Amino acid sequence: MYRIRFHGRGGQGMKTASRILGTAFFREGYEVQDAPRYGAERRGAPIFAYVRASHNKIFERGVIRNPNLVVVTDETLVTMPAAGVMQGVNTTTVLLIHSRLTSREWQDRLRLSNPVCILPLGEEGEAFMAWHFIGVMCAAAAARLTGALSRETFDLALGEELSGLTTSVIEENLVHARWAYDQMQNVQGCVHSISPIPASSYMKPDWIDLSFEDAKTSTPAIHRELTSEDVKTGLWRTMRPVINRDHCKSCYWICSTYCPDGAIRVDGDGRPHIDYVHCKGCLVCAKQCPNNAIEAVPEKEGDV
Repeated sequence: MYRIRFHGRGGQGMKTASRILGTAFFREGYEVQDAPRYGAERRGAPIFAYVRASHNKIFERGVIRNPNLVVVTDETLVTMPAAGVMQGVNTTTVLLIHSRLTSREWQDRLRLSNPVCILPLGEEGEAFMAWHFIGVMCAAAAARLTGALSRETFDLALGEELSGLTTSVIEENLVHARWAYDQMQNVQGCVHSISPIPASSYMKPDWIDLSFEDAKTSTPAIHRELTSEDVKTGLWRTMRPVINRDHCKSCYWICSTYCPDGAIRVDGDGRPHIDYVHCKGCLVCAKQCPNNAIEAVPEKEGDV
């Protein structure tokens, strides 16, 4: 059985990647499971999806705890504990990382002897242009690593899953997917199918009692005690909301109320200010601003 886990951020196409890879396996006669698992359900938030593929019936259910391939589309997630990239990784697990670093550098960083395959990130401009295709690129690279899926089969699976899009968009995705597939030529087949986990090894999880604290307020308060103030969720952003002061009418009660994370504060003059340390870039504020005073700007173009 192949157990493959995709890790990325919301908006990078992890769900689509798992579906394309699952469809490719299905076309080759495999029994397949593929599904996403969401966290904060916001653009830029960590997300993972998984694929199981076997020539026999699959009795396993739920998330993959012991993958034989972990695919990472955003290298910043590797060392983020909440993303769970390294969860269940053993000595035989292969890592595929979209990165500028080399395999050896990642092995040294993670102190692992595991095989680490690199899907080149390219220069800054090239990487930004390929961002929309990173999901299909990593799915194609994963297909090549298994050695079980031909490029023709993957192309058919991609076309099937993206059939609702225009022909030109599908062709663009095919170009990037084929490039990624070819990049893995020297490591084709390094991911091996492993035996299913026998039911006899199942261990019932212990029951965990969690204490309940009475809520003092019904709205997020990220700067209060015992909250996630120190978790810099602004790192999740790909698009940054920017307030155009020339258009802002200081109707702060709208943007600050609709912000789901309380990341918009108001100064003494009634002007809203965005807390970029905690703003996740969901852009709800931009959608709700009646004066269109909040613009969405690519994160790399925003001020630090």
